[in-house]
Amino acid sequence: MFERSLELIDINVLNKIKETKIFLVGLGGVGGICFEALVRLGFTKITIVDNDKFEKSNLNRQILSLTSNLGENKCKVALKRAWDINPEVQIKELNIFLNKDNLEDVLKKDSYDYIIDACDTITTKVELIKYAKKHHLKIISCLGTGNRFNPSLVEITTLAKTNNDSLAKVMRNLLKKENISLDIPVVWSREIPIKTKKRTPGSLMLTPASAGLNLAYYVLNDILKSI
Repeated sequence: MFERSLELIDINVLNKIKETKIFLVGLGGVGGICFEALVRLGFTKITIVDNDKFEKSNLNRQILSLTSNLGENKCKVALKRAWDINPEVQIKELNIFLNKDNLEDVLKKDSYDYIIDACDTITTKVELIKYAKKHHLKIISCLGTGNRFNPSLVEITTLAKTNNDSLAKVMRNLLKKENISLDIPVVWSREIPIKTKKRTPGSLMLTPASAGLNLAYYVLNDILKSI
């Protein structure tokens, strides 16, 4: 299935991709696209973490969400989709809410090359960074994509260089208190969020999808640079 891929990357890169172990947290608008990209790029060893089920409100932006799977667990749907794309995948599904209390126990059960944070919970995002720093693991975290329109303004930078992102601001403050470097790779949008009347942010598919692709690209590009 990778004939077209091998026009751009050689077999050594593809073999490295197949052996790379990824821990992906979140399968929503950002994480679902990231997962799709990883599987189609050739990554086979992926642990996915999400305890949510698909709801009708997910249909406008989450690639894994369909009217036929509303109410189903996101990990189960993702696993089935991955098998349909590449029967060689070795996906581990964790239908749990990852938090400070269980994160270390979950992660230490296996070894990983990359942690991809596509979740919405700030405390979990910070704990993932702390764990990655402590255990010298590579990590990339996605920041806010809600209330934004323009997918071309999504880019990869570091947490220290972000602005106009309330989620990033809280993360920076929490990490500074623990003297943790802000030189953390992140995917973020340079677009200033649109103000809305509701507390729940509005979201179209464009920005989350762009963010998810950038997460997958970061891992691929890092592998390319290492070979």
